[in-house]
Amino acid sequence: FDKEYREKYREAYDPAVDQELVFSGSKRLTDAVSGSPLNAGKLVLSPTRTYAPIVKKILTELPGKVHGMVHCSGGAQTKVLHFVKGLKIIKDNLLEIPPLFRLIQEESGTDWKEMYQVFNMGHRYEVYLPEEYAGEVIAISKSFNVEAQIVGRVEAADQKEVFIQTPTGSYTYH
Repeated sequence: FDKEYREKYREAYDPAVDQELVFSGSKRLTDAVSGSPLNAGKLVLSPTRTYAPIVKKILTELPGKVHGMVHCSGGAQTKVLHFVKGLKIIKDNLLEIPPLFRLIQEESGTDWKEMYQVFNMGHRYEVYLPEEYAGEVIAISKSFNVEAQIVGRVEAADQKEVFIQTPTGSYTYH
């Protein structure tokens, strides 16, 4: 957001942070955001959805079929690296990048590879299971009005790795 908020909301940041980094963008809270029906302030503050009911139904209807689940916060698209050995996770069909993350990237100039390592980029929850059950998971998710799709696959590898193919480029993480 615009630097005007730096003075107006001093309690919103740590004063030890370099002032040039605090509210260093160009947007005001009421500014329109391309591709979104929400203004910048509402977009940033829109509520996070809980996946608990979806997860409960998946585990109830597909007992023993799920090999793993990852909530892509605190590590984003690379978080799965904490839970695997000798696997390559290939994500080559991610969901479209939401306007919020495009805005963050444009305003901050952050490299796209880092964006996928820090932010979920609209791809918030992963379910790992045999492909033959993917349709059931997608149907369960959609029954809660949450879009879902197969975003990739898992292969054996010498070392753990995440490979992401996106419209902004291809990125590999170890």
